Amino acid sequence: MTTVYFIRHCHPNYLNLDDRQRELTDKGLLDRERVTDFLKDKHVNYAYSSPYRRSYDTIKPFAAKVGIQIQIVEDFRERAIGHVWQKPEVDYITKQWADFDYHLSGGESINQVQQRNIRALEHIIRQHPMQTIVIGSHGTAMSAIANYYDTSFGVEDTLRIKDQMPWVVELNFDDSGHCIAVREWDI
Repeated sequence: MTTVYFIRHCHPNYLNLDDRQRELTDKGLLDRERVTDFLKDKHVNYAYSSPYRRSYDTIKPFAAKVGIQIQIVEDFRERAIGHVWQKPEVDYITKQWADFDYHLSGGESINQVQQRNIRALEHIIRQHPMQTIVIGSHGTAMSAIANYYDTSFGVEDTLRIKDQMPWVVELNFDDSGHCIAVREWDI
């Protein structure tokens, strides 16, 4: 079995409007210990991350502790909202989940986010069959991934985890690469 743990980043500093370089807050830095504690007995073989600092920094202490290098995958990046970053509000999130192709100018739809994340995930699963993998990620990406493998995961779940940082989604794949289980962890 291949196991993938998607880790949503810890609490970021929303005052930093540079989405890629947004660092963790002091609370977020402390919460990384919960991530490390959760992963410590999972026998992780490989670590990947979104190129965004907050995702990378969330799993960095764990990777350093177990001596594995984090590989950056551009397709695991955060959803683009539009030409100017803004924190997504409930109305926008609801519109996107009602119409998976809805997006603002310069932004991405849930469909686009889901497709690029699944493509990247499937590539990694093919590279590392029967291994355990951790991926530093984002709430929208993880919600879209969970929905891809379990269509009952929808807008209500996305709104439920909107402010939950960190948050974990575990995916299990059989030796054919088919997802056989989706599990959420509130750590």
